[in-house]
Amino acid sequence: MTAPLGPTRILIADDQEDVRSGFRLILGSQPDMTVVGEAADGLSAVDLARTLRPDLVLADIRMPGLDGLELTRRLAGPGVPDPMRVLVVTTFDHDDYVRTALRDGACGFLLKRSGPGLLIEGVRAAMAGDMLISPQITVRLLQNLAPAAAPAPAASPAPSPLTAREQEIARLVAEGLTNAEIGERLFITAGTAKTHIANVQAKVKARNRVGIAAWSWETGLAGPAPRE
Repeated sequence: MTAPLGPTRILIADDQEDVRSGFRLILGSQPDMTVVGEAADGLSAVDLARTLRPDLVLADIRMPGLDGLELTRRLAGPGVPDPMRVLVVTTFDHDDYVRTALRDGACGFLLKRSGPGLLIEGVRAAMAGDMLISPQITVRLLQNLAPAAAPAPAASPAPSPLTAREQEIARLVAEGLTNAEIGERLFITAGTAKTHIANVQAKVKARNRVGIAAWSWETGLAGPAPRE
């Protein structure tokens, strides 16, 4: 999957016309994005994707004919000779949906209630080869991981491969913050935050932001918020 020379060409697959219209307005307002097609069901979306060859497919989970998970598998899953980028954007945040979508090649998993800013950032992250998951989902998945990943009390922590700033970045990623939110928190640009995240990813050998967050929790750098 190569980066496009012009604006990112996007296909929207969602069975609700008002949602498609809203996404089209949001994405069409960006100079580096253009909507090239829409589909109201999964089968039409797969056919249209194979005909139009968009740079990115936005897919809902629950659609008639073929759901978004199967659409993802057919367009981006293991064994697909020429996989496409599929970004899942849905109301349903069940853990099984998230795991299945990511296992079958999705380049992100966003909740519709996360707002237009995260949708735009998710598209740009996918096109840059990154993966964005709604913060609410990231934090919940990692909280479920935390008890099993907690280090033994007697174990002495290994030296961190990260600088102090990178540790700060990794902690914020574990909280589920986006690049823009990390930038606001640390008074740096979103681009600088992205550069730091890439450095952290390389140092801890993580595949994506979720891997950084998991590493942060497993090493004790980040953890559950204290209960009041």
